[in-house]
Amino acid sequence: MIAIFGIKNCDTMKKAFRWLDENKITYTFHDYKKEGVEETTAQAWVNELGWESVINKRGTTWRKLDEETKNTMNNENAVHIIMSQPSMIKRPLLVIDQSIILGFSTEEYAEKLL
Repeated sequence: MIAIFGIKNCDTMKKAFRWLDENKITYTFHDYKKEGVEETTAQAWVNELGWESVINKRGTTWRKLDEETKNTMNNENAVHIIMSQPSMIKRPLLVIDQSIILGFSTEEYAEKLL
């Protein structure tokens, strides 16, 4: 089972949805802007990938954080931040069994999903 996490109206998410649909890959979608992110899920992502990978530091949500929060960011703080502001999570985030694919790349998707 493949679960894709993200925000429905994101352009990168739309590319990922299109690729998955064109390749007839079945998935479930979790809109974390509407549904939120559970602490255990956020913790698992941060533990596996590190906060530097999970948090989108190019996005406006990151840029709006105060400097102290940015400068003291660590895995523990990141879990609480992404739970309260899930739009800060890089997207899409695919969970396949126990593996995670972060971001969208046709090459990586083809390699791991076909």
